[in-house]
Amino acid sequence: MKVSEDQVVEDDATFQDDEDSFFQDIDLLQKYGINMADIKKMKTVGICTVKGIQMTTRKALCNIKGLSEAKVEKIKEAAGKMLNVGFQTAFEYSAKRKQVFHITTGSQEFDSKLLGGGIESMAITEAFGEFRTGKTQLSHTLCVTTQLPGEDGYSGGKVIFIDTENTFRPDRLRDIAERFNLDHDAVLDNVLYARAYTSEHQMELLDFVAAKFHEEGGVFKLLIIDSIMALFRVDFSGRGELAERQQKLAQMLSRLQKISEEYNVAVFVTNQMTADPGAGMTFQADPKKPIGGHILAHASTTRLSLRKGRAEMRIAKIFDSPDMPENEATFAITAGGITDAKE
Repeated sequence: MKVSEDQVVEDDATFQDDEDSFFQDIDLLQKYGINMADIKKMKTVGICTVKGIQMTTRKALCNIKGLSEAKVEKIKEAAGKMLNVGFQTAFEYSAKRKQVFHITTGSQEFDSKLLGGGIESMAITEAFGEFRTGKTQLSHTLCVTTQLPGEDGYSGGKVIFIDTENTFRPDRLRDIAERFNLDHDAVLDNVLYARAYTSEHQMELLDFVAAKFHEEGGVFKLLIIDSIMALFRVDFSGRGELAERQQKLAQMLSRLQKISEEYNVAVFVTNQMTADPGAGMTFQADPKKPIGGHILAHASTTRLSLRKGRAEMRIAKIFDSPDMPENEATFAITAGGITDAKE
């Protein structure tokens, strides 16, 4: 039996294309002499996988009550044995990237022109724009489209929605479910909702999210935060608190990026705009810009800018993307959510 158990660990350590290699349970560390009490302490802060340990600094682990530096060193060493923490070839990494899936926005033009097929997993997609440009409508539509089977064997899955501005409306999901001929109650049942009241609470909810993604491995496919900066704007005011705000924001975005990679889920966040007081001097066409500064700009894998068009028409534009060229797409907001614009 001992041999086969070690064999399992060995097999897990190699880069496999199956779902399991994503969810190497932290409990496996017991085989390397880490006791259950220490494993439970890490789980309380949302570290539930071996990869999660790799993604957490020694300093952060030492801050967990009851974990000494010696224990942390032992934990890190055990996690290192179980994971390939060094380099891999681009070919090996491309095999790993085959696990990435895309979630449709409900508009084919939007998906194909701007997103290479839809909202991507293992990445943060940010949509920013003024009010009434379709950010929340896009969030609601994604709650439903995530549950639809898609291309390349995507089987659909559940959603977690963190609401910071009290804009989530379950009845809206019923209307969108109607469009796709889905059972209303089943659609609502697959969306886990939380209302965040402070930026601290927003951060704490991510511990719960990580634990939930781990508990139901492979079931959840999308995490939505609408909107990501609203509470940071309220909790930190003025230039005096800007540095602290950006530091807290950076920690949160880093956590989001790690969660998306660790559990192979898509992260979709909406963001607000602000008037740029210095822009009038430079004769910019549009003096408004997304808030969050460079920290949010660098953390988001894909950034989309949304603006109003005629009537129900909206225009989305690639603001930043690692693999898609700059482009624009039009879409419409209808009773059934986001859809292609009819000329």
